Amino acid sequence: MVSEPSRMSIELRLAELELRCEEYRMLDETADAIPFRMTPDLSRFTYIGPQAEGLLGIRKTSWYEPGFFEARLAPDERTATVEQCRLVVEFGAPHEAEFRLRRDDDSWVWVRCAMRVFESKTGAVTLTGHFFDITVRRSLASDLSQVQRLEAVGRLASGVAHEINTPVQFIGDNLTFITEGVHSLLTVLKGYRELELGEADTKRLAGIAETMDLEYLTTNLEPALARSAEGLERVATLVRSMKAFACGDSQVKQPHDINAALISTIVISTSEYKYVADLKTELGELPAVVCHISELNQVFLNIIVNAAHAVADVMATTGKRGTITITTSREGNNVVVAIADTGTGIPEAIRARIFEPFFTTKDVGKGTGQGLAIAHTIISQHGGSISVDSTTGEGTTFYVRIPING
Repeated sequence: MVSEPSRMSIELRLAELELRCEEYRMLDETADAIPFRMTPDLSRFTYIGPQAEGLLGIRKTSWYEPGFFEARLAPDERTATVEQCRLVVEFGAPHEAEFRLRRDDDSWVWVRCAMRVFESKTGAVTLTGHFFDITVRRSLASDLSQVQRLEAVGRLASGVAHEINTPVQFIGDNLTFITEGVHSLLTVLKGYRELELGEADTKRLAGIAETMDLEYLTTNLEPALARSAEGLERVATLVRSMKAFACGDSQVKQPHDINAALISTIVISTSEYKYVADLKTELGELPAVVCHISELNQVFLNIIVNAAHAVADVMATTGKRGTITITTSREGNNVVVAIADTGTGIPEAIRARIFEPFFTTKDVGKGTGQGLAIAHTIISQHGGSISVDSTTGEGTTFYVRIPING
């Protein structure tokens, strides 16, 4: 039999525990981190913090509907997101994922999901964790990426203008020659017509033809037209490449040709490397990759420009041109883009910091330290990885791995 003081002590302790539980519940359910629990088969939520309705714009009752999670995921992210959750359940390791959920008003909210497996004493398994609204952060990151992309276009504009100016000049020269040649041919043709009408003699016509140098014209007019067409195609290629690089993607990832994207990026970055390095490509057969292609173009450009600067530093001391080699291949469910240079290499002491925002070893005015940081963010958001292999004094290779299915 429990004594009266003991009973009072137990009741007091229980009251304290209930108060503590209530405090924890209030703290958990009023914080910006939204707690949740799901069945291990991901078919339904068994609990969602009440703040989800206000923070994420999805009424509480909807969360408990069977199949809610998959139905509200963005279509292009659904398969990859569900697979990440299933792997957490299967292996039990904590994991974080970022994805979009459709709000009740059909707009999209970006969330970061920190999740882990909880196993009760009875052996029941639950997927549990917290949702965080990162819509503003993702919007700012997207804006920063777009600003950096447009900044790159502005930086390259002078070089691209020079690349356009060269074919435009010889197109102009060819058009002048063609105009004069056509005038000469028309003059001779008119002479032939007059001869047929009996208004001029053969001797005078032969003199006109000799003066106009018909043999030279007939030999060079067609090549001049062909060179002009080549020049126009060169200009069109540059314009298409600039447009492909500068224009943003739609919200939804779409299948794209990575090799074609690389070629466009190489075209607009020509002025960065043409005086210091030879650029070689070894492009393998690749499937279409589900991605935001303009963002990947920016990654490729940032790495190519860095490679050109590294090679230029070597050339400044040795006087020898370097080499930039771009290779693509398929590796399982990923496409791998390798960009290698024969530049200065990255010292081991700073190699771990190259993807940090604002970290740069370049002179003031030559780099902002944002290029590789943005590249790392973009590739991470695509579910891929970016790594580096470098030897000081010999060169650097960046490996970009991108999931084929997005």
